[in-house]
Amino acid sequence: MLHVALPNPNHKVKHLKLLFFSHVGLVPPLHQRSPSSLTHQKLAMAKQFIPLSSSILVAVISLFLVSTLVPGVGSIGVNYGTVANNLPPPPQVAHFLLESTVINRVKLYDANPDILKAFAHTGIAVTVTVPNDQIPRLTKLNFARQWVEDNVQPYTPATNIVRILVGNEVITTADKMLIGNLVPAMQTLHTALVAASLDRRIQVSTPHSLGVLSNSSPPSSGKFRLGYDIHVLKPLLSFLRATKSPFMINPYPFFGCSPDTLDYALFRANAGVLDENTGLLYTNMLDAQLDAVFLAMKVLGFDDLEIVIAETGWPSMGDSTQVGVDANVASEYNGNLKRHVSSGAGTPLMPNRTFETYIFALFNEDLKPGPTSERNFGLFQPDMTPVYDIGILRPTARSSIPNNPTPVPRVAPSNPTPRSSKRKQWCLPKTGADDYALQRNIDYVCGLGLDCGPIQQHGACFLPNTVRAHAAFAMNLYYQSTGNNDSDCDFDQTGAITNVDPSYGKCQY
Repeated sequence: MLHVALPNPNHKVKHLKLLFFSHVGLVPPLHQRSPSSLTHQKLAMAKQFIPLSSSILVAVISLFLVSTLVPGVGSIGVNYGTVANNLPPPPQVAHFLLESTVINRVKLYDANPDILKAFAHTGIAVTVTVPNDQIPRLTKLNFARQWVEDNVQPYTPATNIVRILVGNEVITTADKMLIGNLVPAMQTLHTALVAASLDRRIQVSTPHSLGVLSNSSPPSSGKFRLGYDIHVLKPLLSFLRATKSPFMINPYPFFGCSPDTLDYALFRANAGVLDENTGLLYTNMLDAQLDAVFLAMKVLGFDDLEIVIAETGWPSMGDSTQVGVDANVASEYNGNLKRHVSSGAGTPLMPNRTFETYIFALFNEDLKPGPTSERNFGLFQPDMTPVYDIGILRPTARSSIPNNPTPVPRVAPSNPTPRSSKRKQWCLPKTGADDYALQRNIDYVCGLGLDCGPIQQHGACFLPNTVRAHAAFAMNLYYQSTGNNDSDCDFDQTGAITNVDPSYGKCQY
């Protein structure tokens, strides 16, 4: 995914995907703390990309720090995008991820201070990003040190910042200035981390789209784009090896599939695709994409580096021209993805491996331009109800959501269905109803002495723990208790009647 800035300064990241297709869904070529003396020694070595001392003591300390502070492979994280005007406040998001899900790492597209503060003392591993437009300035050591001082040091170690990404999909922007400054910026940022004694705690890397490959089908032909391979990617890979950081890639089978290859993209049973050069059979598109990247790295002599899946996902809603776009298919892809990358099966060329993976995205983001699918990659709605469940909810949360992969109704339709005496009806908050007004509704209903126990902690309807979800229960409780009169669902024009039963799991309306 290519990320470009939106005009609105409150939404710094825009995700615009490049649509490339081939037989296996890969991308064809694009045209176009120690004494100061030791600190000084470390700074000098950092500038030359030379690993630090290989003494036994340092090796033991390094192993300990890497194992405890740097993300391990095989774990599932999420991309926390914020291109929306209806997202919950960061403290609520951090609490939700910690208490209601098994997600233990998030990737940000900036270094939002409110989000970094919110994740303090949660233990959740956080990756932050230096935006593309700051890359040229990051090549200056003074700027890099100031960036670390402003965006990292105030929050760590309370917030578990484990990685800084320099830009996003920089090489496929075709911006020569950004591309030329990418590796120097990464080097300088690492030097700044060394100066701050944070280089053992925080890695530096940068994510790439599959557009960095010139050849990808079959996977055995995987190569980086000519020119960039030697002059940009080889120095970049050298830096990653020297600093023990991973190569990060954004593979999207969704953008590479067709009606004929949908099963292949979704990890379903299929005939597979044979790579005649290696004799290896690929039964899913993601493995083919990863192996093409692996072989491109191997051509340059860097097949020993860890590969991290920085972004991948599938939309739950899209336009009629898009293949396989609905909540069921999205649930199938992300659920199968989660199982596959964590299984230890690896890929045909990288067997017995797991992959640290970040699903795109945490929330549906309503301000993203482009086709409908752009706004519907989220695992959760903005009110934190699941779009579908792929097994990342904790048991206490999972028991309170529907089994079917469709959004839990939390708002009434904009144009409510006319009343019918033959069908039961419910009262829910209107779309766009203000949270403060909804909280007043909760206080009013529960203050009448009606049974609000289900939305109290440990109640059947407590999760998701949001104002809108609790208001839906309280408003409907009042509506049902007063005889289903239309006027009793007005709530100062914040309620509307619907024929859609909002009950889910053990939560009955």
